[in-house]
Amino acid sequence: MALRPVMVNMKVLDSSAVGRFWAEALGWAAYSPGVTTYVGPAGGLVWPDPVAVCVDVVPVPEPKTTTKNRVHLDLATTSAAHQVELVARLRALGATPAHVGQGEVPWTVLADPEGNEFCVLEPREIYRDTGPIAAVVVDCADPRAMARFWDEALGWTLHEVADDHAVLRSDKNVGPYLEFLRTPDVKTVPDRVHLDLVPDPGDDQEAEVARLRALGATDLDVGQGDVPWKCLADPEGHEFCVLARS
Repeated sequence: MALRPVMVNMKVLDSSAVGRFWAEALGWAAYSPGVTTYVGPAGGLVWPDPVAVCVDVVPVPEPKTTTKNRVHLDLATTSAAHQVELVARLRALGATPAHVGQGEVPWTVLADPEGNEFCVLEPREIYRDTGPIAAVVVDCADPRAMARFWDEALGWTLHEVADDHAVLRSDKNVGPYLEFLRTPDVKTVPDRVHLDLVPDPGDDQEAEVARLRALGATDLDVGQGDVPWKCLADPEGHEFCVLARS
């Protein structure tokens, strides 16, 4: 029994515009299967994608606050020239510089047109085969505890774990990494960005949710009503959803 992250769920005011931004940013395509804008590899809508963790841009009535998102994307680059080119292209698409206390670092911190922070990384060998999204990065208080929970939840390979960070990736060594970084910030607002998970083929959604509760997840009511997905929070309160396979 295991789960797999298939989407980064991103809440915005204008899902069409932000979806177009992320499609251009990632070199993917924007699809509109319903009220959301789904951003995934070009060539036709495939869900769930067998490798990529895609982006589902969801319209909501509330704008982002000035509080930094606790989940963000790191984008991969293949060379110093590629990093410079990508940053320039993203700025032309509407991204703006973001200051989150990073100081002098070799990566560039930007925000999308609605203020969702993300990083354009300098080239790193570890991310050469991830695709455009190098990592989904989660701020937390205790990376070791997060590694224990998410390692059990996903059945992924734990590559690194320390007091200040933890790194996991699919046991098939495909797609982006999932990284937990220790930060002093505490959660003060609902997560604007979260992960959506699906059970492995043949596994039962309800059984997986029960397994997550036993690991320390809690049920979450965000006003979702009667929906086919289950809203949960991990032991530090990061929101996530367990979707049903269609």
